Amino acid sequence: MAGEVSFFELGVDDPERARTFYGGLFGWEFDTVTSGGGFAIRAPGVPGGVHGGDPGASPYVFFRVDDLELALAEVVRLGGSVETPAADDEPESVARFGRFAFCRDDQGSPFGLHQAPGGG
Repeated sequence: MAGEVSFFELGVDDPERARTFYGGLFGWEFDTVTSGGGFAIRAPGVPGGVHGGDPGASPYVFFRVDDLELALAEVVRLGGSVETPAADDEPESVARFGRFAFCRDDQGSPFGLHQAPGGG
């Protein structure tokens, strides 16, 4: 089903510190990600990730879509914008996590779209 929260991402300055903090606070478990120096978060319910080099960032919330390309076109049609189109240059990451894109709605509020691995 499209529209439910399917992934969250925490942008931080230091991913190791975030792992210690959120692991201690919530009991989350973390897996090292081979690209980018971040972690995959194994949290109850919705999976997540943490990446470094992004101090002061707000959490990113991603909404599931069945077809990312169609959803991005609809964002633009409705007056929103696509900040970063989906990058498929890391096949291992796409196979594990799916495809992501950062967007803004027609009022400038940020959100993300997520197409699960294997489509839909």
